[in-house]
Amino acid sequence: MKTENGQEIIQLFESWSPKKLACMENDPIGLAIGTLNKPVTKVLVTLDVNEAVADEAIAQGCELIIAHHPPIFRRLANIRTDNPAGQLYEKLIKHDIAVYAAHTNLDVANGGVNDLLADALQLENRSILEETYAEDVLKLVVFIPTANAEELREALAKAGAGRLGSYEACSYTSVGEGRFRARDGANPHVGLIGELHVEREVKVEVVFPASLKNRLLKAMLNVHPYEEPAYDVIRLDQQTNIMGLGRVGYLPQEMTLHEFAEFVKQQLDVPTVRVVGDLQSKVKKIALVGGDGNKYIYTAKRAGADVFLTGDMYFHTAQDAQAIGLQIVDPGHHVEKVMIAGVAKKMADMCKDKNFTVEFVQTTIDTEPFLFV
Repeated sequence: MKTENGQEIIQLFESWSPKKLACMENDPIGLAIGTLNKPVTKVLVTLDVNEAVADEAIAQGCELIIAHHPPIFRRLANIRTDNPAGQLYEKLIKHDIAVYAAHTNLDVANGGVNDLLADALQLENRSILEETYAEDVLKLVVFIPTANAEELREALAKAGAGRLGSYEACSYTSVGEGRFRARDGANPHVGLIGELHVEREVKVEVVFPASLKNRLLKAMLNVHPYEEPAYDVIRLDQQTNIMGLGRVGYLPQEMTLHEFAEFVKQQLDVPTVRVVGDLQSKVKKIALVGGDGNKYIYTAKRAGADVFLTGDMYFHTAQDAQAIGLQIVDPGHHVEKVMIAGVAKKMADMCKDKNFTVEFVQTTIDTEPFLFV
């Protein structure tokens, strides 16, 4: 039975949560420790990487750790094995355990941290709080003999072209005539060297995200019968695959702020929350950002949120929120632990579809540094 290597597993992960989604400058995402060029049978999923998590990975026989918080957040001047950080890196390297970090890209990804938090809070009719990523839309226009048009349309659709909302395989075809004269040295599919040839052709037009350009052109060239296909790639004044940080949505039913705070404690498994606002006020529209969302209080207010849920709320930022009439529920940074079960399930499902024989283990180590007394 074939054993997948780390590169294959991370390529699959990045098809869901690509690095290009990262929205923090110099976010230290990607492979942080070790190598992916090795067989991987078991992966540990964790929010943080500390010595206890490393020991757990060793005991479980994991060759790879996928973490949300990068274990090396700032540039290192040295790696000293007489301090805790250096000892952690040394242990991971000695046991050949690679560590891969997906930080703000996992926050932004569809089904990532912020969606998992919104799922836990049962938010409906969701939208993005702040757009951070979008792709330009391109149009491919290609001329091809009528007999080959259907094969071309199928190839382009399979490569990802022509997806509009809930529709796929969208294209437009118009009929016309192509004219050309093959010169010496050519190997024409139709027509003769030196003679002007007229061929019944169609023009096929499809739109696609800019990131698929190379794949689409390869698919087109693979099925096109001409040596030198005539085609255009046009950039449109449109964008697609719009993604971003945070979510805005509605509770299934209106609650008081106090009831919502209790609901958050229950749904996100936290012992306490900090609250700014009138505990008896009615709330329904919720904005959220996993982790530290201090700089998004005005964005949440503009979105019309009754409450902004985020962690690590600063004292003066809480006062600013209070001044603009934005209520706050702060469950702490550690609620991002929702990614542990979420990533493990998502990756297990994706690997099953690919027939990868990889096991994803959820950490049992609580990395919350605070005690609540």
